[in-house]
Amino acid sequence: MARLTMDVKSIIAEKPPFQLTRHQPSADLAFLVEHYWIVTWDFRGREPYLAEILPHPRVHLVITSKQASVFGIVKGKFSYRYEGCGQVFGVRFKPGAICSLMHDMPIAQLTNSSLGINEIFGRKSAGLLAMLLSQEDKAAILCMERFLREKFLPYDERAELVCQIFDSIVLDREIACVDDIVKRFNLSKRTVQRLFRQYIGVGPKWVIQHYRLHEVARYLAEGRRIDWSQLALDLGYCDQAHFSKEFKAMLGQTPAEYAKAVGSGSSVSSTCVVLHKMEEAELRSRKHLVRS
Repeated sequence: MARLTMDVKSIIAEKPPFQLTRHQPSADLAFLVEHYWIVTWDFRGREPYLAEILPHPRVHLVITSKQASVFGIVKGKFSYRYEGCGQVFGVRFKPGAICSLMHDMPIAQLTNSSLGINEIFGRKSAGLLAMLLSQEDKAAILCMERFLREKFLPYDERAELVCQIFDSIVLDREIACVDDIVKRFNLSKRTVQRLFRQYIGVGPKWVIQHYRLHEVARYLAEGRRIDWSQLALDLGYCDQAHFSKEFKAMLGQTPAEYAKAVGSGSSVSSTCVVLHKMEEAELRSRKHLVRS
């Protein structure tokens, strides 16, 4: 079970004492789980820390000391306040993998929302999974995997196709519109839209724009210089004004405002850079293993 660790305090100047680690699933669950993630922190004797997070479009099972819920895609940034000490255990599902458990409930119902795990996995699930937080990482993951094996249906070829499309969107900057997906995967535009509607809950155009804007936010956080007019065209926007409008819709600020807000000691900067770097590292590692 591979582990990818990135200590957020190595990225930012103030060195807040929290750590994010990712753990790969067992081979028989790789069709279902992208990775497990665990965040631990200890701010006792320190000021609370507000992290602003730019999430990737995935469904997560999240377990804290106060709740156990399934969270759908979040269309924008959100904040999480770290104080005292604690831990969060999460499962990031592969795109569309959770659909088999939705019991005819549209996956879009989870977008910008969440459901208690009892509503999806059945009664007594919350109590069982809450025990994870009292265990060491390896034992907690083994417990989670036993739980998942009891709940999920077998491999779904169409969900796997959606995963392949997602990976291409993340890793290939040349994909700037839905037509690029159509050409790459030899699918009709209607088929692509139907797959995303059924398995993701948001359209393919939104996913492409989300990843490209997420990448721009990373560049800003790293202090790179950007030719905004050219970038807007490269990302498939007709002009810089439309690009700025979409950027503000996702982050709540224009690119210029965001560039001023982020910096080496900013929680916005650190979280964006950490998540994006780990995303790419994980996908490239997975593709390398497949080739091997």
